[in-house]
Amino acid sequence: MLIDARQPAANSHRRRVWRRFRSSRRGVIGLAVVVMLLSVALLAPLIAGDRPIACRYEGALHFPALIDVAHRFPFGKWLVRDSLPFSNVGFDAKRALDNDAFALWPPIPYGPLEISEDALASPSRRHWLGTDGNGRDLAARMVHGAVVSVKVGFISMGIAAIVGVLIGSTAGYFGGWTDAILSRLVEVVVCFPSFFLILAVMVWLEPGIGNVMVVIGLTRWTSIARFTRGEFMRLKRLDFVVAARAMGAGPIRIMFRQLLPNALAPVLVTITFGVAQAILLEAGLSWLGFGVQPPEPSWGNVLRSAYTNLRVAPHMVYPPCVAIFVAVLVYNLVGDALRDAIDPRVRGRS
Repeated sequence: MLIDARQPAANSHRRRVWRRFRSSRRGVIGLAVVVMLLSVALLAPLIAGDRPIACRYEGALHFPALIDVAHRFPFGKWLVRDSLPFSNVGFDAKRALDNDAFALWPPIPYGPLEISEDALASPSRRHWLGTDGNGRDLAARMVHGAVVSVKVGFISMGIAAIVGVLIGSTAGYFGGWTDAILSRLVEVVVCFPSFFLILAVMVWLEPGIGNVMVVIGLTRWTSIARFTRGEFMRLKRLDFVVAARAMGAGPIRIMFRQLLPNALAPVLVTITFGVAQAILLEAGLSWLGFGVQPPEPSWGNVLRSAYTNLRVAPHMVYPPCVAIFVAVLVYNLVGDALRDAIDPRVRGRS
């Protein structure tokens, strides 16, 4: 009977990494804030919206905001259907539900695109962070802007991880001319400042969140490729790779079944730092008008609107600035703590 000792060893290594990570107070705080941001992005319709969480209309119970949350999951729109009349585009729930009807509204009962007469209003009990120049609630736009930041950060770095891992693993495993050609490709991409390279590409594309995610992902893979290449070059000479070759395993199987799981640790650290950079890049692109286009909310275009009304409504500047700063900071804290947990030598030097 064969006994696979790799699984207990892997679990033990994960426990050691988690234990080291928990010993970092900054890392734990950063992870808690990251979880909070992810929760806000996922549960945005329950926090800020113009559709009730639960209500009784024409004798039947409806849960419009909960259905909106369900639609954020993969295949959610096919699995959970919105009920009539809330599924109609022109249906106004606030007008249809009178004061006597049962309705449980989100804490911020305003949608991110809902326009009111209180343009450029200061923070108050009605509008927690005030309103913008079109009378839209700033708190609602900040909550739904977190959705954009989470999407851009994770999807763009997912694209970058796929490209970087494929190029880095191919270069590191095969070496020779393959390594030389792919390494020169990485050096060429690194030569261009990423932000200006993204701007140059976005000039030729239609502004929007989809193009922003793809462009950021296709320009932020170089560091992932470098780390993957280095790890593959280090690991491919070890005994377990030699044993896999002796047993007849092909290059693809060795690369993705043997080497890649053991090379992911530094790659995950790079991805964590990359999420923070992607959020900052998206905010800069939206501020310049190449990212998410108004009236759709994004921290970048909210900041742009605040800059336009800086003299008459200075209160608009602080929420997007604080949100961008906190998001970038906590992802960097998590990445720094994860790097120390994975490589204790770095922790000792720091």
